[in-house]
Amino acid sequence: MVGQVKRGFTLIELAMTLLVLALAVGITAPSIARSVDAVRTRAQVAGIATFLRAAREHAVTRNRVYEVRIRTDEGLVELRGRDTAPTTRRLAPGLLVTADPPAARVIIFLPQGQSSGGRLRVEMPGRRAYLITVDALTGRVATRLLDL
Repeated sequence: MVGQVKRGFTLIELAMTLLVLALAVGITAPSIARSVDAVRTRAQVAGIATFLRAAREHAVTRNRVYEVRIRTDEGLVELRGRDTAPTTRRLAPGLLVTADPPAARVIIFLPQGQSSGGRLRVEMPGRRAYLITVDALTGRVATRLLDL
């Protein structure tokens, strides 16, 4: 048995490896959770902006007036046109959408491409906030991250 080499790891080496892995997971897990929340908020902002752009496109291509209603208390964004059934988009739970001015909770899109305009602040409590702007003259929808 002399000259035989032992192979494998000691119990101390395995314990230290598991400790290092546990520390790495403990440090990175909170930042991954924050990143997932930020992506969800951005996805909600993009969804609302797309909904507004679709309303403008419907107004122009169908030569009709369309309006988008922000119904935060019910967690909905609603597209209404004359003689058409309303189309809705559900908002994520906890998402806050505030209109500036408050009358901008209803944004009207005209067949010429114009709109009533307005600004919507979209945020999840304690996280990033975004601003969606609808230009009154062109009906253009733009989004940007707000500095908190």
